[in-house]
Amino acid sequence: MAKFYEPDMGQDPNNPFARDADGKLARRGYWLDMADRSIILMMTQGLGRVLSNEQKRLHLEDIGRGHLTAEICTVEILPPEN
Repeated sequence: MAKFYEPDMGQDPNNPFARDADGKLARRGYWLDMADRSIILMMTQGLGRVLSNEQKRLHLEDIGRGHLTAEICTVEILPPEN
């Protein structure tokens, strides 16, 4: 089962991906105040670039921006098998 990204809170206590003990996004307002284009940049070039595609997808759905998944999650192309 996939789970949300868990940042190192010792290194960055204000990380926007932080969640409380119940798994709820601690800084939800940070994400909800962002425009779609800003979220795309944050997830592809900013702090979100270290997340796996599954973690990105879960986060986008959690903040109500699932429609951005295709623009943010990279498609992995595998070479043909011989």
